[in-house]
Parts: sequence; structure tokens; C-alpha cells
Amino acid sequence: MFFKIDSDFNKADDNYLPCNHQSDIMSPVISEHKPIIGFTCGDVNGIGPELIIKTLSDNRILEICTPVIFAGNKVINFYKKSVPEIVFNFVNIKELSRVNHKQVNVFNCWEEEVAITPGVMNEIGGKYAIKSLLAGAQALKENKIDGLVTAPIHKKNIQSDEFNHTGHTPFLKNLFAAKDVLMLLTSENLKVGLVTEHVPVKEIAQYITRENITSKLQILYASLQQDFGIDKPKIAVLGLNPHAGDEGLIGKEEDEIIKPAIKDAKQRNMLVVGPFSADAFFARAQYEKFDAVLAMYHDQGLIPFKSLSIGEGVNYTAGITGIRTSPDHGTAFDIAGKNQADEGSFRAAIFTCVDIINYRKTYEENRKNPLKKVSASIVANAVDEKIVEE
Repeated sequence: MFFKIDSDFNKADDNYLPCNHQSDIMSPVISEHKPIIGFTCGDVNGIGPELIIKTLSDNRILEICTPVIFAGNKVINFYKKSVPEIVFNFVNIKELSRVNHKQVNVFNCWEEEVAITPGVMNEIGGKYAIKSLLAGAQALKENKIDGLVTAPIHKKNIQSDEFNHTGHTPFLKNLFAAKDVLMLLTSENLKVGLVTEHVPVKEIAQYITRENITSKLQILYASLQQDFGIDKPKIAVLGLNPHAGDEGLIGKEEDEIIKPAIKDAKQRNMLVVGPFSADAFFARAQYEKFDAVLAMYHDQGLIPFKSLSIGEGVNYTAGITGIRTSPDHGTAFDIAGKNQADEGSFRAAIFTCVDIINYRKTYEENRKNPLKKVSASIVANAVDEKIVEE
């Protein structure tokens, strides 16, 4: 079952497929049992708890999954008061083996009182964000839950001996002992992966290597197949420099690094095209011809993604065995506790998480009886599609 996302929370739409290339999408194997989806509360002074309450208060969510919130029940009760128009009920559990599949569950990660100050970035917010994240991520790693949706954290106040990372993605890479991971932003009409994530602009170029690009392409290609059901993904790769280097006039990374990495990908049986000039690529809607885009750095990919996927963007960690999604925004301290947070992206993160669970089951079923694949030599000799800028 796949879910169309809009502001009115449409009911399940069996005709919905998350990619325009429907002929290449595998039919899903739907589980007879609802998946258990965990939720971290994020910074307790941010909008995370409010997003959770607003989203999970709709009983139709219980039709597609069993929610487990990793937090303290007193935090949830505190933020319930900020959304008085919503009736939100939950049960407390102490063991994940005893979840109630008919209600929202709160797994108490702490019992002590927490001084909640909505909109304030302080040590307390980071401390309890870590407690929630560690509990939820460990449950995911141990397969006690089927997926994890993480509410926003603040990268500065969460730093500690337990969390010394620039975000969820590198933390999960370390926890799952993955060789490499990919930050993948996804919506109904666009998927954008990043070669570099939270890296200072002046340091980006040193991470743009043939090996790094090849690794990210491998993760992206595999994820499109097993996590999004696209049998033969087509990926566009952006250049690093303006105008993709202009034939070496304003940068040589395209010729010396990115093109060789694309060639490597083709030799691995991947359909990869590029490098494209980033501004023209998005301005002329060339992304509509591809299943996903690999951008070289954070803003190059996320500015057009967030502009084109307003309210529906989801951040997905590709490359780990667990399934983790999150909304594509931050803690929004300026509106925390004011009943102003829009839960659209958070809801989309839940739908995407459930979809990926089902797609992975489909992939595993299909792998039991694999079809004959196109030989690597055919793809390696394929000529890039020439897209002329007007």
C-alpha cells in the first residue's frame, strides 16, 4: 500500500506510485502485520513533540503502523497543552515486546522531571534529544522496531561524548558500522542524494573524489532498487563548478574526477548520466527525466529540492540496514510551543518509512527468483543522453 501525501492527509491511494517511471516499479508485497515505527522526540525545546502529537493524533495513522514514541510521557503531556484542539491519547510501555497495536505507545526513556522551555536552545534540549535518539536507534539496530522517524535535533547543543557527529546521518553510519551512507532527500516528484553533507563550503572540493562519488552512486542505485522499487534507475550527476566547469575553463573536477566516476558507475551496470550544470538542470526541469539526482554538496541539492518539494520533503538515510526517515527541516525554535508547526513533512516521513519497509520486502521476494539482468558491457558502452541547453 502506498500513500499520497497532501495537506489534507488523503486516505491510502492504491494507485499512487512514488515515481513517474511506473513501468520500472516493482509491485509491492504488503505485510499482513502493521510495522512498528519508532519516533524520537528531537530537541525537547523544539517543534518535534508538537509534530508528533499533531501527526499521530489522526487515528488513520494507526491503520498503517504501530507508533512507539521514545521520550518521557511528561514531555508529551506538556506539549499536549499547546495544541488544545487535539485529543491525543497514548499508553506507557516499559518493554518493546509489549507494544499495544491499537494505540500510540510511549516508551519512557527517562523518568525524571525535565525543565522544558520551548524555543530556547540549551543543554537540556540536547541532553534529552540524545536519550531519545540513542534509545530509538538502538531499537532499530536490534530489529525491535521496523523503522524509525527522527524529529529534528540541533547540531550544536547535542554535541557530547555520546554524540560527536554533524547530524543523524553520520551517527547512524557509525552505529550500524556502515562502510558509507548517503543522505537522500525524497519527495513524490524528486530524489536528491548528496556526495558531501554538512561540510564547510571552503572544504567541499577536497571531498569530491572519484572514490567518494562512485561509492555514493552505488548506494543511491541500490537504494532506488530495493527501497523505492525502481528496477532500472536512471541517475543524473551534477557538476561541482558553475556551468559544470565549462570544458575545464572554470574548473577541472568535472573532467578529471566526476566523468571518470560516472564511467566507473556504468561499468558497474548503472544507468548514470552527467555531469550537468546545476542551475540549468533544475531551471529547465531536466530532473523530471531521471529517477534521482546526485548533487556534489548540501546547498546545491537542497535548495532546489526544498523549493520544489514544499511541505513534502523527507530525509532518508540510505546505506544502512535499518530504515530511518525524518522531516526535511530543523528544530524551528522560533515557533516551538506556539501551535504553529506544520506537520506535513513529518507525516510524509512516516508514509515514506512504511513504503520503504514494503518495498524492501518486495525486493527480497523478487531476489528469490531474479530476472535476467542487462549485461554490464551493454550499459558500459551506452552513450550519454545529450540534453542541450536552450
